[in-house]
Amino acid sequence: MAIEIERKFLVVNEAWRTAPAVYFCQGYLNRSKERTVRVRVAGELGYLTIKGATTGARRAEFEYEIPLEDAKQLFTLCDGPLIEKYRRKISHEGMLWEVDEFLGENQGLVVAEIELESESQTFAKPDWVGVEVTADARYYNSNLSVHPFSKW
Repeated sequence: MAIEIERKFLVVNEAWRTAPAVYFCQGYLNRSKERTVRVRVAGELGYLTIKGATTGARRAEFEYEIPLEDAKQLFTLCDGPLIEKYRRKISHEGMLWEVDEFLGENQGLVVAEIELESESQTFAKPDWVGVEVTADARYYNSNLSVHPFSKW
């Protein structure tokens, strides 16, 4: 089984903005406590992703590239507003960070994520990484689509 171990943090300054950005748009075909099914367009690529329930920083994740036009058509089947954001990938001390700058009703929210090989893995945080929000479900993209940051 594919396992994702991911930690999320708020971003505290602008130093991350130097990396190139890719536009992302995503929606949810299923959103429940047990699983989410997401369709995503990242740049010119389409993806279908199934994620299991989160336990700590760990959950099952299965992601498949699909034709771009299929992904765009699947957006019409999504059960809530779409999430739009710019993603930047930044390497820091041998680790890859993904910084998401949200748009629309989530504008103003910037979250940094790092994927790990184990929950106990140590890593160095860049100076633009602030408070950890891994355990706060409000920051899950699936929740941000129905409970946007601007309404908190």
